[in-house]
Amino acid sequence: MRSLPVCLFICLGLILPLCGTEKAKERNARQKDAEFIDKYNTCLQGPPGVQGRDGNPGVNGIPGTPGIPGRDGMKGEKGECITERFEEPWRPNFKQCAWNSLNYGIDLGKIADCTFTKLRSDSALRVLFSGSLRLKCKSACCQRWYFTFNGAECTGPLPIESIIYLDQGSPELNSTINMHRTSSVEGLCEGIHAGLVDVGIWVGTCADYPHGDASTGWNSVSRVIIEELPK
Repeated sequence: MRSLPVCLFICLGLILPLCGTEKAKERNARQKDAEFIDKYNTCLQGPPGVQGRDGNPGVNGIPGTPGIPGRDGMKGEKGECITERFEEPWRPNFKQCAWNSLNYGIDLGKIADCTFTKLRSDSALRVLFSGSLRLKCKSACCQRWYFTFNGAECTGPLPIESIIYLDQGSPELNSTINMHRTSSVEGLCEGIHAGLVDVGIWVGTCADYPHGDASTGWNSVSRVIIEELPK
Protein backbone atom coordinates (compact mmCIF):
# COMPACT_ATOMS: atom_id res chain seq x y z
CA MET A 1 0.00 0.00 0.00
CA ARG A 2 2.81 2.28 0.70
CA SER A 3 4.14 1.77 -2.87
CA LEU A 4 0.93 3.15 -4.54
CA PRO A 5 1.22 6.67 -3.18
CA VAL A 6 4.82 6.67 -4.13
CA CYS A 7 3.94 5.70 -7.66
CA LEU A 8 1.32 8.45 -7.89
CA PHE A 9 3.76 11.00 -6.66
CA ILE A 10 6.32 9.92 -9.15
CA CYS A 11 3.74 10.07 -11.96
CA LEU A 12 2.64 13.53 -10.98
CA GLY A 13 6.24 14.62 -10.85
CA LEU A 14 6.72 13.45 -14.38
CA ILE A 15 3.40 14.74 -15.84
CA LEU A 16 3.36 18.25 -14.38
CA PRO A 17 6.66 19.34 -15.94
CA LEU A 18 5.46 18.05 -19.28
CA CYS A 19 2.21 20.09 -19.01
CA GLY A 20 4.15 23.24 -18.15
CA THR A 21 6.45 22.69 -21.08
CA GLU A 22 3.47 22.32 -23.47
CA LYS A 23 1.89 25.53 -22.19
CA ALA A 24 5.16 27.42 -22.58
CA LYS A 25 5.51 26.14 -26.15
CA GLU A 26 1.92 27.21 -26.90
CA ARG A 27 2.57 30.74 -25.55
CA ASN A 28 5.75 31.04 -27.55
CA ALA A 29 3.96 29.96 -30.72
CA ARG A 30 1.15 32.54 -30.22
CA GLN A 31 3.71 35.30 -29.55
CA LYS A 32 5.65 34.43 -32.71
CA ASP A 33 2.40 34.46 -34.72
CA ALA A 34 1.52 37.93 -33.39
CA GLU A 35 5.01 39.24 -34.15
CA PHE A 36 4.83 37.79 -37.68
CA ILE A 37 1.45 39.42 -38.29
CA ASP A 38 2.70 42.81 -36.98
CA LYS A 39 5.86 42.61 -39.08
CA TYR A 40 4.40 41.53 -42.40
CA ASN A 41 0.81 42.70 -42.04
CA THR A 42 -0.50 39.57 -43.60
CA CYS A 43 -3.93 39.89 -42.00
CA LEU A 44 -6.79 39.90 -44.47
CA GLN A 45 -8.57 43.26 -44.77
CA GLY A 46 -12.33 43.29 -44.56
CA PRO A 47 -14.68 45.31 -46.84
CA PRO A 48 -14.74 49.10 -46.26
CA GLY A 49 -17.44 50.44 -44.03
CA VAL A 50 -20.12 53.03 -44.87
CA GLN A 51 -18.66 56.57 -45.22
CA GLY A 52 -19.44 58.70 -42.21
CA ARG A 53 -21.19 62.09 -42.33
CA ASP A 54 -19.28 65.37 -42.21
CA GLY A 55 -18.87 66.70 -38.73
CA ASN A 56 -20.03 70.11 -37.55
CA PRO A 57 -17.74 73.09 -38.38
CA GLY A 58 -15.22 73.80 -35.69
CA VAL A 59 -15.01 77.07 -33.82
CA ASN A 60 -12.49 79.75 -34.79
CA GLY A 61 -9.05 79.21 -33.41
CA ILE A 62 -7.14 81.56 -31.22
CA PRO A 63 -5.79 84.59 -33.22
CA GLY A 64 -2.12 84.31 -34.01
CA THR A 65 0.46 86.66 -32.66
CA PRO A 66 1.53 89.69 -34.86
CA GLY A 67 4.44 89.03 -37.19
CA ILE A 68 7.80 90.76 -37.09
CA PRO A 69 7.69 94.23 -38.78
CA GLY A 70 9.36 94.33 -42.21
CA ARG A 71 12.48 96.31 -42.91
CA ASP A 72 12.55 99.50 -45.02
CA GLY A 73 13.34 98.91 -48.66
CA MET A 74 16.17 100.46 -50.66
CA LYS A 75 15.86 104.14 -51.57
CA GLY A 76 14.47 104.63 -55.07
CA GLU A 77 15.88 106.83 -57.80
CA LYS A 78 14.86 110.46 -57.98
CA GLY A 79 11.93 110.98 -60.33
CA GLU A 80 11.60 113.59 -63.01
CA CYS A 81 9.72 116.78 -62.25
CA ILE A 82 7.07 117.30 -64.90
CA THR A 83 5.07 120.49 -64.83
CA GLU A 84 1.97 120.69 -66.95
CA ARG A 85 1.52 124.01 -68.65
CA PHE A 86 -1.98 125.04 -69.47
CA GLU A 87 -2.19 127.88 -71.95
CA GLU A 88 -5.07 129.70 -73.49
CA PRO A 89 -5.75 128.97 -77.17
CA TRP A 90 -3.90 131.26 -79.54
CA ARG A 91 -6.02 134.17 -80.67
CA PRO A 92 -5.26 136.11 -83.88
CA ASN A 93 -3.83 139.56 -83.19
CA PHE A 94 -3.19 141.89 -86.13
CA LYS A 95 -3.60 145.51 -87.22
CA GLN A 96 -3.49 147.49 -90.43
CA CYS A 97 -2.72 151.19 -90.94
CA ALA A 98 -3.39 152.59 -94.43
CA TRP A 99 -2.89 155.98 -96.16
CA ASN A 100 -4.37 157.23 -99.42
CA SER A 101 -1.89 159.08 -101.64
CA LEU A 102 0.75 159.49 -98.95
CA ASN A 103 3.00 161.35 -101.43
CA TYR A 104 5.86 161.64 -98.94
CA GLY A 105 8.95 163.06 -100.63
CA ILE A 106 11.54 163.01 -97.82
CA ASP A 107 14.90 161.37 -98.50
CA LEU A 108 15.92 160.71 -94.87
CA GLY A 109 13.63 160.07 -91.86
CA LYS A 110 10.38 158.50 -90.70
CA ILE A 111 7.67 158.13 -93.31
CA ALA A 112 4.79 156.77 -91.17
CA ASP A 113 4.14 154.76 -88.05
CA CYS A 114 1.50 152.40 -86.65
CA THR A 115 1.02 151.59 -82.94
CA PHE A 116 0.40 147.94 -82.09
CA THR A 117 -0.45 146.12 -78.81
CA LYS A 118 1.66 142.98 -78.48
CA LEU A 119 0.05 140.38 -76.18
CA ARG A 120 2.98 138.05 -75.47
CA SER A 121 6.72 138.44 -75.03
CA ASP A 122 7.51 135.00 -76.52
CA SER A 123 5.86 135.75 -79.87
CA ALA A 124 7.15 137.27 -83.10
CA LEU A 125 5.89 140.26 -85.10
CA ARG A 126 5.34 140.02 -88.84
CA VAL A 127 5.37 143.43 -90.51
CA LEU A 128 4.62 144.46 -94.08
CA PHE A 129 4.81 147.79 -95.88
CA SER A 130 3.25 147.96 -99.33
CA GLY A 131 3.30 151.14 -101.40
CA SER A 132 4.78 153.07 -104.29
CA LEU A 133 8.56 153.76 -104.13
CA ARG A 134 10.75 155.86 -106.37
CA LEU A 135 14.42 156.90 -106.55
CA LYS A 136 16.13 159.10 -109.08
CA CYS A 137 19.61 160.59 -109.33
CA LYS A 138 22.08 161.77 -111.98
CA SER A 139 24.91 159.60 -110.66
CA ALA A 140 25.06 156.36 -108.68
CA CYS A 141 22.81 156.45 -105.60
CA CYS A 142 21.08 154.06 -103.19
CA GLN A 143 18.10 154.44 -100.92
CA ARG A 144 16.95 152.13 -98.12
CA TRP A 145 13.44 151.64 -96.69
CA TYR A 146 13.32 149.85 -93.29
CA PHE A 147 11.22 149.16 -90.19
CA THR A 148 11.84 150.24 -86.60
CA PHE A 149 10.26 148.98 -83.36
CA ASN A 150 10.04 151.57 -80.61
CA GLY A 151 12.63 153.61 -82.51
CA ALA A 152 15.19 150.80 -83.01
CA GLU A 153 15.75 148.44 -85.89
CA CYS A 154 15.08 144.74 -85.45
CA THR A 155 17.89 142.63 -83.97
CA GLY A 156 16.04 139.33 -83.76
CA PRO A 157 17.60 138.23 -85.94
CA LEU A 158 18.36 141.07 -88.43
CA PRO A 159 16.93 144.38 -89.74
CA ILE A 160 13.87 144.33 -92.01
CA GLU A 161 14.66 146.36 -95.12
CA SER A 162 14.46 146.85 -98.88
CA ILE A 163 16.73 148.95 -101.13
CA ILE A 164 16.67 150.65 -104.53
CA TYR A 165 19.98 151.26 -106.27
CA LEU A 166 20.52 153.38 -109.41
CA ASP A 167 23.69 153.81 -111.49
CA GLN A 168 24.12 155.85 -114.65
CA GLY A 169 26.21 153.05 -116.07
CA SER A 170 26.68 154.41 -119.58
CA PRO A 171 25.78 157.55 -121.56
CA GLU A 172 23.02 155.64 -123.30
CA LEU A 173 21.14 155.12 -120.03
CA ASN A 174 19.28 158.04 -118.47
CA SER A 175 19.34 157.39 -114.71
CA THR A 176 17.21 160.48 -114.05
CA ILE A 177 14.10 158.67 -115.23
CA ASN A 178 11.15 159.25 -112.84
CA MET A 179 9.68 155.76 -112.33
CA HIS A 180 7.31 154.93 -109.42
CA ARG A 181 6.70 151.25 -108.64
CA THR A 182 4.61 149.50 -105.99
CA SER A 183 7.08 147.65 -103.75
CA SER A 184 7.09 145.97 -100.36
CA VAL A 185 9.20 145.73 -97.22
CA GLU A 186 8.43 142.60 -95.18
CA GLY A 187 9.88 140.40 -92.44
CA LEU A 188 9.61 138.79 -88.96
CA CYS A 189 11.10 140.26 -85.79
CA GLU A 190 11.56 138.37 -82.49
CA GLY A 191 12.54 139.46 -79.00
CA ILE A 192 10.08 142.32 -78.64
CA HIS A 193 8.43 142.59 -75.23
CA ALA A 194 4.67 142.58 -74.76
CA GLY A 195 2.82 145.88 -74.62
CA LEU A 196 2.54 148.90 -76.90
CA VAL A 197 4.95 148.80 -79.83
CA ASP A 198 5.53 151.80 -82.12
CA VAL A 199 6.16 150.29 -85.57
CA GLY A 200 7.68 152.82 -87.99
CA ILE A 201 8.65 152.77 -91.67
CA TRP A 202 11.70 154.88 -92.50
CA VAL A 203 13.83 155.86 -95.49
CA GLY A 204 17.60 156.30 -95.30
CA THR A 205 20.88 155.78 -97.10
CA CYS A 206 22.70 152.61 -98.01
CA ALA A 207 26.21 152.07 -96.67
CA ASP A 208 28.96 153.84 -98.69
CA TYR A 209 26.53 155.24 -101.26
CA PRO A 210 25.02 158.75 -101.50
CA HIS A 211 21.28 159.13 -101.36
CA GLY A 212 19.16 160.34 -104.24
CA ASP A 213 15.71 161.86 -104.64
CA ALA A 214 13.27 159.45 -102.92
CA SER A 215 9.50 159.38 -102.99
CA THR A 216 7.06 157.15 -101.09
CA GLY A 217 3.34 156.51 -101.66
CA TRP A 218 2.81 158.58 -104.78
CA ASN A 219 -0.73 158.67 -106.12
CA SER A 220 -1.72 155.32 -104.52
CA VAL A 221 -2.65 153.60 -101.27
CA SER A 222 0.15 152.70 -98.86
CA ARG A 223 -0.33 150.35 -95.91
CA VAL A 224 1.46 148.81 -92.93
CA ILE A 225 0.19 145.43 -91.68
CA ILE A 226 1.33 144.08 -88.28
CA GLU A 227 0.58 140.53 -87.08
CA GLU A 228 1.58 138.72 -83.88
CA LEU A 229 2.62 135.10 -84.49
CA PRO A 230 3.38 132.24 -82.06
CA LYS A 231 6.97 130.92 -82.06
